[in-house]
Amino acid sequence: MPLGGVIFLAVFIALFGALLIVLARAAGGGLKTGTGVKFDPYECGIPGQEKRDTKISVKFYLTAILFILFDIEIIFMYPWAITFRDFIFSGQGLVVGIAMLVFLLIFIFGLFWEIKSKALEWD
Repeated sequence: MPLGGVIFLAVFIALFGALLIVLARAAGGGLKTGTGVKFDPYECGIPGQEKRDTKISVKFYLTAILFILFDIEIIFMYPWAITFRDFIFSGQGLVVGIAMLVFLLIFIFGLFWEIKSKALEWD
């Protein structure tokens, strides 16, 4: 029964996780109370200054998302390039080549759209 194995594994993971939490609590001592100074961050003797109104530009997030998007596309192209010779020998080279050509056209269109919409500029 495959379901029995899944249930056993789920119960085992839950019990093992609970055991690890109990052991960590026992070894670590538990929550200690102290003064407020003990929980303050320490930066070379200078009291920390927290600014709650710090605004981070959306450009940072946009650049990170675009990097991840294009990085994943490049990572997708690497295994294709490695196995393309096998597809040619099996007679499916044309189909796989056209699929990659469509993928590359979408990739290049996205890059030109980013450049045209000035998503990569910091000004």
